[in-house]
Amino acid sequence: MPVISMFYGLIIRMYYFDTQKHQTPHIHVQYGDQHVVIQIPDGKILEGVLKSNKSKLVSAWIEIHQDELLAN
Repeated sequence: MPVISMFYGLIIRMYYFDTQKHQTPHIHVQYGDQHVVIQIPDGKILEGVLKSNKSKLVSAWIEIHQDELLAN
């Protein structure tokens, strides 16, 4: 899965045609051994658990990069 961003130990990935399991635009986020799938554009966690402070960072990142993410 291609990495599209890395910051503060967070690794954000996105598949181009990842629609089989999750039917909505989303990203995959890994932080250490934690892995979550987060819906774009609202930042809703579809699967997994992420520390609260890291979840806030990812939500802010999604808001900043929302147009590019939806275009991808």
